[in-house]
Amino acid sequence: MTRTRRRGRLLGGASIGAAVVLAVALYWLQPWKLWQDETVREALPAAAAAPSGPGASAAVPGAPAAPVTVARGTLISHEHSTTGTVELIRLPDGSHTLRLANLDTSNGPDLRVWLTDAPVKEGVAGWRVFDDGKHTSLGKLKGNKGDQNYPVPADVNIADFSSVTIWCDRFDVSFGAAGLASV
Repeated sequence: MTRTRRRGRLLGGASIGAAVVLAVALYWLQPWKLWQDETVREALPAAAAAPSGPGASAAVPGAPAAPVTVARGTLISHEHSTTGTVELIRLPDGSHTLRLANLDTSNGPDLRVWLTDAPVKEGVAGWRVFDDGKHTSLGKLKGNKGDQNYPVPADVNIADFSSVTIWCDRFDVSFGAAGLASV
């Protein structure tokens, strides 16, 4: 085999290997998401429709007749610039919803909304603390801008959680977070 032929095969193999590595890196990092915005404009959850029939009750005893904010906080930036507010809202049926209002953050791969028991820390010290203790995912972030609602599962005790984070599950880092203060 000639030297030129070996060099050609080596360069061809290296090119294929580099293309595979580049494809895997693009899939994993999804850098285009940094320039793609997804805006969500969900309305504040309304009171549930009144059930009908004998003995039906529209609300849980002791629950408010309209949605009530029970805790709120202001988002601070961590890995990415993040602004907006979070509200934990109790609905007339006794369920809870977490609302992100005026959210503005970067888009990214595999972003989640988490309730956590971790304290919110400024700067780099707060980037990775939220998966150290108790946390529960409320689902994928619907969009990186706007107003959006996340139902809190009925089996979640909201008293166990003191903060909210926009969590990048792919890189285990907080894009932004807010402490929840009772209203």
